[in-house]
Amino acid sequence: MTREKEHREVIVVGAGVSGIYQIKRLIDLGVDAIVLEGDEDLGGTWYRNRYPGARFDSESYTYGYSFSKELLDEWHWTERFSSQPENLRYLNHVADKFDLRPHMRFNARVEAMTWDEDERLWHLELQNGDAYTARFVITSLGPLSIPTLPRYQGMDEFTGDAFHTYWWPKEPVPLEGRRVGVIGTGATGIQVIADIADKVGELTVFQRRPNWSTPLNNSPISDEEMVEIRGRYDEIFANCASSPGGFEHVPDRRGFWNLSPEERRACWDELYEQPGFAILAGNFMEIFFDEAANQEISEYIADRIRRRVDDPAIAEKLIPTDHGFGMQRLPLETNYFEAYNRDNVRLVDISDTPIERITADGIQTTAAHYDLDVIVYATGFDAITGGYDRIEIRGVDGQALGDKWRDGPSTYVGVMTHGFPNLFMVAGPQSVSGSTNFPRAIETGVDWVTGLLQHGLDHGRTRIEATADAEQEWVKEVVRAHERMLFRRSKGWFTGYNANVAGHEEGKIRYQAYFGGAPRYSEVIDQAVADGYRRLDMS
Repeated sequence: MTREKEHREVIVVGAGVSGIYQIKRLIDLGVDAIVLEGDEDLGGTWYRNRYPGARFDSESYTYGYSFSKELLDEWHWTERFSSQPENLRYLNHVADKFDLRPHMRFNARVEAMTWDEDERLWHLELQNGDAYTARFVITSLGPLSIPTLPRYQGMDEFTGDAFHTYWWPKEPVPLEGRRVGVIGTGATGIQVIADIADKVGELTVFQRRPNWSTPLNNSPISDEEMVEIRGRYDEIFANCASSPGGFEHVPDRRGFWNLSPEERRACWDELYEQPGFAILAGNFMEIFFDEAANQEISEYIADRIRRRVDDPAIAEKLIPTDHGFGMQRLPLETNYFEAYNRDNVRLVDISDTPIERITADGIQTTAAHYDLDVIVYATGFDAITGGYDRIEIRGVDGQALGDKWRDGPSTYVGVMTHGFPNLFMVAGPQSVSGSTNFPRAIETGVDWVTGLLQHGLDHGRTRIEATADAEQEWVKEVVRAHERMLFRRSKGWFTGYNANVAGHEEGKIRYQAYFGGAPRYSEVIDQAVADGYRRLDMS
């Protein structure tokens, strides 16, 4: 039974990285606001993804918040790429330091949101029966918050332990001496496989399509290095803001074709040994637009893989042939390819011998049965729009957001969508968050949303909506940036494709993220402010 509705001026949905910063900004403004979080605690991605090997692939010191010098001065990142437990401790530290928990409601999963045009209010219904109204709703749902499972027969018949990586249990999962099967070799699968290969009795990897992957090159951060990092935080964040990917790595502007093949290879040898996304974000821009340039870098990375895998036949199985390097989300790894040199690890190519069903004792393919004690589904997410599809959101005249976005999202700068007033999306579809260093993008997004909200409140606006024309212009910009990139033909969440999601058709592009780069995106939204938000209807 629905209880009496509680009213707030602003409700934030989601207490992950973006929701934590958003509620901080609202509290500082003195706005009557709370966060509704479906899980039992804060953290979002870093609360839920506790599987072995889960860690940043952005440098830790570029991932943390930049808004507080005191916070920057007191937090010591212990690794260049911090692991999930430390990341969660950091987010809890931030919430406690700024006393944010009193403004958060946990186990408060939003099931439905309905716009009332007469009252100019959103009505929110929660899974637990609670109900709220709010003048404004800010969604901080996260681009990778809805896990997807495959649709194999017999999944409920398996008698061992089985779970998606997103639902990895809080309690330690015994692995020693056990027969473990991992389905999926995307970013998550690669982290899990590399981490547990030396801990399990047997590891069987079920791979549908291989992914390009390059070394993370992680290392500890000493006290001395942390002092040096603190001293140049302003420089670090300025570098991130000026780089297309939001990292400290900046593209090589010398020109791919201005260098000899030997010079290019020497450059790649250096980048391959550097931490993080250096080999991708510090490379020549031509590899993303020029077929010949991309083929050359792809051959280089393929050669690197061959040198790391003892069995030539296995090495070839681990090299993608359906897309070039950098054309899908690039996983970073630590000794992933070396895992296949172990006697207890085997690779099953399910593009050759598909999985027929899950049995009580393991996995049956068209070629063999594999006896297993544990099945790990590293089968990805309903990326970018999945969090919105899970909530029944109805705007003006009862229009369902799911219907409007059936063939792909359409937004104004990834923050608003016409027909759904007073709904602001942080790290929403068609923003830059899905294509750049996430926390840098969400700080930009939160700051812009907060400025817009403050403008509305200061001027007594009770209804703020993107115009249809402004939305269509932005969609054209998103498409234009997307179509310039070679990855437009790839199969991955960059193009909105996930075979495990009903309605996702292979070859049908959903323009879900903006690939025009962080600096260009900042120019667009800054200009919107300078123009007095003239592309928005405010009343």
